[in-house]
Amino acid sequence: MSVRVRFAPSPTGYLHIGGARTALFNWLYARHAGGIFVLRVEDTDDARNTREAVDVILDGLRWLGLDWDEGPVSGDAMQESKGDRGPYFQSQRGDIYQRRIQELLDNELAYEHEGAIKFRMTREPVTIPDLVAGDVVRKLTDREEADPDFVIVRSDGKPVFHLVNVVDDIEMGITHVIRGEDHLSNTSKHVELFKAFGVELPKFAHIPLILNNDGSKMSKRDTGASMTTYMEGGYLPAAVVNYLSLLGWSPKDDTEVMPVAELIKRFDLPGVQRANARFDMAKLDWLNFEHIRALEPDDFIAQALGQLQAAGIDTAARDADYTNAALALCTDKIKNLNDIAGYIGFFFRDAVEFNAEAAEQAFTPENRPHLAALREAYADLTQFDADSLMESLKATAAAREVKNKVLVMPARVACTGSKVGPSLYHLMEVLGQAEVVKRFDAALETM
Repeated sequence: MSVRVRFAPSPTGYLHIGGARTALFNWLYARHAGGIFVLRVEDTDDARNTREAVDVILDGLRWLGLDWDEGPVSGDAMQESKGDRGPYFQSQRGDIYQRRIQELLDNELAYEHEGAIKFRMTREPVTIPDLVAGDVVRKLTDREEADPDFVIVRSDGKPVFHLVNVVDDIEMGITHVIRGEDHLSNTSKHVELFKAFGVELPKFAHIPLILNNDGSKMSKRDTGASMTTYMEGGYLPAAVVNYLSLLGWSPKDDTEVMPVAELIKRFDLPGVQRANARFDMAKLDWLNFEHIRALEPDDFIAQALGQLQAAGIDTAARDADYTNAALALCTDKIKNLNDIAGYIGFFFRDAVEFNAEAAEQAFTPENRPHLAALREAYADLTQFDADSLMESLKATAAAREVKNKVLVMPARVACTGSKVGPSLYHLMEVLGQAEVVKRFDAALETM
């Protein structure tokens, strides 16, 4: 059996992390099994049926790298697709639903009721075979005992979610329905609809919910709930994919840092856990750091230049060797791409922007003669490399009978404007002798 899975979001105006995780699990399973990943948008709600709401979802999936395999040729009025297929839109599939509704009516499995159409639901408990939850038996509730039948077409003539969801899964040949556990309560209705159409049930896999770290349900207002947080927050897509994969799934060993190719190789439904997952931003930040460290040099440079440009920092005036040397100083230091501009932006500014607190602590009257002495020592150096700079600072401190740190912080703030940043001696080597002396002079003028 060739695996066919789908992600079927509703356009609510944002892509929830739970929806992104559902899409990822479907995509990983399709890629692992050599199957097909279908994307369809459940846009039958006219109030939310806008291109902008759909594009939020599509942009999020593209950012994560979750490409879909089927869909109409691009160019429909809803999308103006960016060079890829589809997706399918339920709003464009009305004829298919009407044909299936008539099939139920003809077989007396549905009937008209007060202007609507209701499905004849079984009066017996329904067993839902689930690859994650096991066999789940749904009995009638007290409310349903009198009339378990449910509406499949509203009085305004529009089919409801339960019907179109099942019909689309049948028409698209979906073999595995991988979705959030919150849908499990609806699945007894879907099981009976599949049976009514005389088709084999797909294999259900209801994956655990994502909760806040304190165990509460994650709402759209909670930190990290929207994919926009990561798309704009300095995270690598590969790191977010890695983290989302571990929310409710685990490989057979304790491996946590995995590139996408390894996730595809390892992912399978038996590894999906039953317990709800808890969102941990600190772990995501750690994974992001590990993925940034693992970038190939050219990829890191491309990411860093993009961040500097976005921050309004022009690197064009510097030669490539200077720029690459500056970027190399933060390869193993940056935990978030958005930190790059603040960490090394000083390399590309003609004048240092002093942090007020740092300047107040570093540029004291007591420190001025020490920094002036270091300025003279550095101006006289015939070799301006990190080792020479370090030895010269130590010698100056010894001559003035002060500790090294008395010179280190003023020197750092003079060169960078901040108390934190790359290795002091290496950053001064990259800046070069003339620039370091110039920056020392500018600092001394403020003291």
